[in-house]
Amino acid sequence: MSDIAEAHRTAAAAFTDRVRGVAPDAWDNPAPCAGWVARDVVRHLVEWLPGFLAAGSTATLPAVPDVDADPLAAWTAHRDAVQALLEDPARAAAVLHNPHLGELPVARAVDMFYTTDVFLHTWDLARATGQDERLDPDRCAALLAGMTGMEQAMRASGQFGPAVPVPADADAQTRLLGFIGRQP
Repeated sequence: MSDIAEAHRTAAAAFTDRVRGVAPDAWDNPAPCAGWVARDVVRHLVEWLPGFLAAGSTATLPAVPDVDADPLAAWTAHRDAVQALLEDPARAAAVLHNPHLGELPVARAVDMFYTTDVFLHTWDLARATGQDERLDPDRCAALLAGMTGMEQAMRASGQFGPAVPVPADADAQTRLLGFIGRQP
């Protein structure tokens, strides 16, 4: 489980850097996700995981400050709560029951869905707020390789738009962003 906790720590650190880098007047900048602004990227990450965990496991996350009032405080409180969950062997090993996923340890579910979401939304926040958009190229390549085999299920979920064509010789980040429906 320590690899999972470390993966979250790494992804969350990059996202935290972007949250800290948002200029006060940039929180309402349009984000690459249709209908979202920069603040909504943070809101999404802070809000979806607690319900996901509560619906299928005994794992809970505490309430965090209001995203509208203080996106940085909301994000850091949430980030720290998720990290604490992943670093607690008993809580991380709790079983999550989900009708689409079956049963798996909470830490594995967080790693598969949430940590990946944090990683991908780092680009969205950076793009919305004019910050460094670079993502770890090895993680981009690994995610793309893993997602390619389940493209049909991903598209059917409604969580990803249609793939955006990119040049065949594009780098891993560009290919990944195009695959998930972003305009790189």
